[in-house]
Amino acid sequence: MTTRRAFIAGCGAAAAATACSPGQALTGNDISQLEPTALAGITRVDGQRLLVDALQRHRGPVCVAGGRFSMGGQTSADGALQLDMTGHNRLLRLDVPGKVVRVQAGMRWRELQALLDPHDLSVKVMQSFSSFTVGGSVGVNCHGRYVGNGSLAATIRALQVVLRSGEVLETSRSQHPELFAAVIGGYGLLAVVSEVELELADNTRMARHMQRVALADYPQWFADHVQSRGDALMHNADLLPPRFDAPVTVTWRRSSAALTDTRRLVPVGDRYAYEQNMIWAVSELPGGAQLRDSSVVQKQLQQPRVIHRNLEASLDVASLEPRTRAMSTYLLQEYFIPVRQFQAFATRMAAILQHHHVDALNVSIRHAPADTTSLLAWARQEVFCFVLYHKQRRFPWSDTLATGWTRALIDAALDCGGSYYLPYRPHATREQFRRAYPQWQRFVEAKRQYDPQMQLVNHLWQRYIAVP
Repeated sequence: MTTRRAFIAGCGAAAAATACSPGQALTGNDISQLEPTALAGITRVDGQRLLVDALQRHRGPVCVAGGRFSMGGQTSADGALQLDMTGHNRLLRLDVPGKVVRVQAGMRWRELQALLDPHDLSVKVMQSFSSFTVGGSVGVNCHGRYVGNGSLAATIRALQVVLRSGEVLETSRSQHPELFAAVIGGYGLLAVVSEVELELADNTRMARHMQRVALADYPQWFADHVQSRGDALMHNADLLPPRFDAPVTVTWRRSSAALTDTRRLVPVGDRYAYEQNMIWAVSELPGGAQLRDSSVVQKQLQQPRVIHRNLEASLDVASLEPRTRAMSTYLLQEYFIPVRQFQAFATRMAAILQHHHVDALNVSIRHAPADTTSLLAWARQEVFCFVLYHKQRRFPWSDTLATGWTRALIDAALDCGGSYYLPYRPHATREQFRRAYPQWQRFVEAKRQYDPQMQLVNHLWQRYIAVP
């Protein structure tokens, strides 16, 4: 395998502005290790001038990559120059009184948290883990567990983007609003995000409250105990195998109690042997579900926890990673279901997972209000979000088997008036994609305007959106 150092040395100074020659092509992949892709080359971006120069010099297709946590080729395309944005990671402006920050798009959330924490500020919306890049989160229009805030789109004040031509544009709800809306959740297909300006929140002290709730009662319980309470800051509920019918709710509420953990942030580079061993045990050993309930869930239910918001927000995705992906890979899926259809989908989902013997570790439920900002919105109305975390063997036929039950879950979501999330394995049919995202034609029209040569590409575009 070609290392980054060897790649840079082999390409020489030309790598700073353009791809290597075809003879030096690389194989790209993502965290799933299921999407190997022959790239024309990789350019590591560490400044806007280099980004513009790379786009203007390279004549062929271009794709954009950050942390590469998407799982189905959203950061790659055959024969494309891949822009590695992780070196483009500087702080540009921090307005502490106004609670606004502007950063380069390759900054990871954990890097941003280290800059915000000394000012007792926190990110307002991000994923549950801090390992992702800010620009990548814009590209997928991420969300987390933040009560009442929904997707990242609502917290974005402005985006500086670079078009395929190299033209630099400032976008917001008032400047080029149609481009702003299309870039958020646009997977790097209309423009490359260079800078992101975000609203911030306070780094509040909060206490964890956990409770078991009956599945049929959960929507009303959420409305009464989370949504209507002004002190609820984060929330999710876990459905555990094999029945997926008994939500364990986890709510973080504003608190003035003494801290049970005085750390400000999760240390970078921590080791997660216990977590990795537990994931292996609950997914491989007989009685794994009971082991998790007795060793993890019961302990958490009985153990008080009061921490700063930034500590919970700085979790590292490494805590969910297996020791190796040689035999198995760990994957995510997500479905967005209108509130009134919560139980109908949950019941149907459980039946599908059980019928196909899916090795599901858990399903985490979140909530999101309607997204009125992004063009390819995954929440066009208030929804519950079902995040499925599952284990899949690395047999040649495993992905094919997963395609069948995934399409069944997508049909269940669509029948309930919902949709599914696009950063994951590309198992949906083109018809399912178009039903879930009826805005796709407006997205194509916007791409024709801002990328008329159709050269910002990835596998998502090629499989689902490209029109001959």
